[in-house]
Amino acid sequence: MDLKQIRYFVAVAKALNFTRAAEQLHIAQPALSRQIQLLEQELKVVLLSRESRPLQLTEAGRIFYEQSLQLLNRVEVMKAATTEVGLHQRPQLSIGFVASTLYGGLPILIQKFRHAYPDIRFHFLELTSSQQIPALRAGRIDVAFGRVRIHDSAVCRTVLREERLVLAIPPNIDLAQDTGPVSLQVIADHAFIVYPKSPRPSFADHVLNILHDNAIFPTEVHEVLELQTAMGLVAGGVGLCLIPSAAQIRSDLVYRLIDDEKVTSPIIFSHRKNDNSWYIAQMHTFIEEMYAEKPPWLIPGHSALSKRPPPC
Repeated sequence: MDLKQIRYFVAVAKALNFTRAAEQLHIAQPALSRQIQLLEQELKVVLLSRESRPLQLTEAGRIFYEQSLQLLNRVEVMKAATTEVGLHQRPQLSIGFVASTLYGGLPILIQKFRHAYPDIRFHFLELTSSQQIPALRAGRIDVAFGRVRIHDSAVCRTVLREERLVLAIPPNIDLAQDTGPVSLQVIADHAFIVYPKSPRPSFADHVLNILHDNAIFPTEVHEVLELQTAMGLVAGGVGLCLIPSAAQIRSDLVYRLIDDEKVTSPIIFSHRKNDNSWYIAQMHTFIEEMYAEKPPWLIPGHSALSKRPPPC
């Protein structure tokens, strides 16, 4: 098996047609078919069901296609990184993040990295937690900071912290007359706003699951795309919204901590499984340093990273 065969297979798997794939690859169709047959013979499995039109991937073919995409993307990343070093260009670190992490520790981590490694060029992509997984698998990003637990066999996750949730309240209602902790049950008497509405699963699902588990059903639920939009609707009196404690971004709202310590949102650091790149260990080091410094946004809430997690 070589990279040429893998690229040929990926082209066929995308086109689901040998003729179109051969045209895209600029080779003869019989030669392409022969290469796929040789690949199947080596793997001792059938990758493509040829009886159907269009072609269909077998279960083994789907797995091989998924792994092939990862491999080819990693090869491209490896080529680019090698070229950068060879040409004395700045190395790049691509970070995916959900917006709410910008109100907590992510800016501090970036500052620490930039101070320690001034030659690093950063590339940032704002992605929901569910979007981060395929981006990691495809090599579009190197590490990610999200808020939703999503299992994927190719991704290693570390829960850095369980952050307490607070209730964002319009300033002109009775609930806003106090600033102390408040029961989650008060949400049942109000309209409620969640974000993001897509893609799912998302932080919206995490919050709605918390309400469902506590048998709390708001009078109505509004789904919006972004945290900023949700906060704007709260300010307009449309409803209440549960947000991470660090994300108190508007000064014209009242924020009350939920009095249940179990009502939290995880902050999750993710990277590709078995990725031993130097920046993974360095990121953990900076995270430990940051939590040891006890930044003001850390309270209320607590760090869940008492020791460096085992490699995965």
